[in-house]
Amino acid sequence: MDQQITPELRQWIVEQAQAGHSAESVLQSMKTSGWDEDVAIDAMETTLRGHLSAQTAAGALPPAVPVPEPDVDDSPLYLDGGDRQVAVLTVMAAPRVVVFGGLLSDEECDALIDAARPRMSRSLTVATRTGGEEVNADRTSQGMFFQRGENALVTRIEARIARLVNWPVENGEGLQILQYVPGTEYKPHYDYFDPKEPGTPTILRRGGQRVGTLVMYLREPEKGGGTTFPDVHLEVAPKRGNAVFFSYERAHPSTRTLHGGAPVIAGEKWIATKWLREGEFK
Repeated sequence: MDQQITPELRQWIVEQAQAGHSAESVLQSMKTSGWDEDVAIDAMETTLRGHLSAQTAAGALPPAVPVPEPDVDDSPLYLDGGDRQVAVLTVMAAPRVVVFGGLLSDEECDALIDAARPRMSRSLTVATRTGGEEVNADRTSQGMFFQRGENALVTRIEARIARLVNWPVENGEGLQILQYVPGTEYKPHYDYFDPKEPGTPTILRRGGQRVGTLVMYLREPEKGGGTTFPDVHLEVAPKRGNAVFFSYERAHPSTRTLHGGAPVIAGEKWIATKWLREGEFK
């Protein structure tokens, strides 16, 4: 049977997205109603893409920009990191999420922790009201930053990341190391800088907006500590050596990249985070 994508169907899809339903639940509802899966996916993709474009044209959304993009279109099991083969464990299209397996070796994880430990202090967040930094009650970890290319280990890992996500090394912020003990967490948030905040123009002078994030797991806790994406009901386990990448083409919640670090329940979690900017980060 030829299934037609009607205006009524497109309106229903937009309403489901605006109500906060995940793409997976909308697709399942359509399949349950008798829609062919390929037709349903095409209807969802074209409808939501057109809806976002219309909102952008109307000034409701900031314009989309190019973002880092791992080469996963042909469903590879591994990607070439230059000096290391990295497994592709999970791929999600909207939002763009890729889970990598074995991005770091055990030795690299230990070396990053050992180098960071003497420099750890209470983690700060960017203060978008002023463009500076501040202690945030939503983030209860300990942390530190390596300068980009600070040592041979950091340089090697940054080159590997750049190759995996097809983004220049110089567009990356310094590698941040974070430690979470039981009870500590980072509540759900967005990594882009809110255009409405008065300090954002100052922040953007250093390299433009953030457009991608890579979280690498250096030490895994016994329980808890996953990276959560509440809008799409996804949780990535903090498995040592693995990493989760996600990108966001506009500074807006429509990217569905709300994410957080779930509370550690038992054990200790260490991660390394790399934020990627539009342009060269200075």
